[in-house]
Amino acid sequence: MVPFAASARSTVGIEWEIMLADGATGDLVPRAPEIVEQLAGPTHGERFTVTGELLTNTVEVTSGIGGTVTAAIDDVADGIAALRSVTERAGIELLCAGSHPFAQWYEQQVTDKTRYHKLIERTQWWGRNMMIWGVHVHVGVDDVDKVMPIVGALAGYLPHLQALSASSPFWAGERTGYASNRALVFQQLPTAGLPWSLPDWPSYESYLDDMARTGAMADATEVRWDVRPAPRWGTVEVRACDGMSTLSELAAVAALTQVLVEDFSRRLDRGEELEILQPWFLRENKWRAARYGMDTSVIVDRGGREEAVSDHLREVLERLGGVAEELSCAEELAGLHTILSEGASYERQLAVADASGGDLREVVQHLIREFRGGPAHGGRRESTG
Repeated sequence: MVPFAASARSTVGIEWEIMLADGATGDLVPRAPEIVEQLAGPTHGERFTVTGELLTNTVEVTSGIGGTVTAAIDDVADGIAALRSVTERAGIELLCAGSHPFAQWYEQQVTDKTRYHKLIERTQWWGRNMMIWGVHVHVGVDDVDKVMPIVGALAGYLPHLQALSASSPFWAGERTGYASNRALVFQQLPTAGLPWSLPDWPSYESYLDDMARTGAMADATEVRWDVRPAPRWGTVEVRACDGMSTLSELAAVAALTQVLVEDFSRRLDRGEELEILQPWFLRENKWRAARYGMDTSVIVDRGGREEAVSDHLREVLERLGGVAEELSCAEELAGLHTILSEGASYERQLAVADASGGDLREVVQHLIREFRGGPAHGGRRESTG
């Protein structure tokens, strides 16, 4: 049996993976272990945490359990302020995107922890190539019987979240042609990618048992689906998003995740059956969002109806506006309109690259500025597909 922890309904937790870079060159720097150590004492007892990640060029800032998106974002902002109290003295800048525009995997160092060494040993070249940064949004679910139906229904909205957050158009110095190259790199790990279609909690427990018995993984923490149950916390966790480049965009995506989960929960309370798209539609949607970002169309129902992701998002925003008001996240959710009108991070990065003759160091400086001061608007590009 896999217990699902008690959790207050629709509470929010946020994890933000952040790059550490040299302020002058934009190169990644392997300073996370010393930074985390320096912050351990001063931040003890705070609602946020600052921890290391797979690579020593990365720290993760995690909120406490927020009754609202605002509360969780405030925690993250406090964590960033604490982080800057150390990094600024060291000449280190912070930035976030799904990928670093020009870093090479073979120049990065793996954090000295057993779980990370085991991951690299098993996954080899693909594991060493995990130069990826993302955000994870947890939303509390009040009944274990709701968890797998909500996971299945959320899978239909992963392309929307992926397109909004897409921020990895460059990889190891190359222009990939994808809005989110990270999405396709990350799914190469053996337990990553889209969730399996499992109807209820016992079927999820059976999946975990099968995987543990065959040595594929040790426990539920090694399930790396784009959306997954988090039994320890009593949440559903969305992991499909590229690293958000700004705090305001992170807040908007967190709000969308929260209102979707609450809407699904209410439908289940009314005895409704949630619509789960066919696996082949989900896979096609994921690829489209990774390739074209905000310029894509997505399959939105089991009949195969297609709609521009931007139009479908506007419909969702209108339909769930009342839920957002009740959850006190209407202001954060409204931030999606800015992304829809002004463009996502990948579009802004491409615009900077075009304006600078393809200089990816300028793109890194742009990301550093955005992380500090918010998005510079006007990066919307012409449709590419």
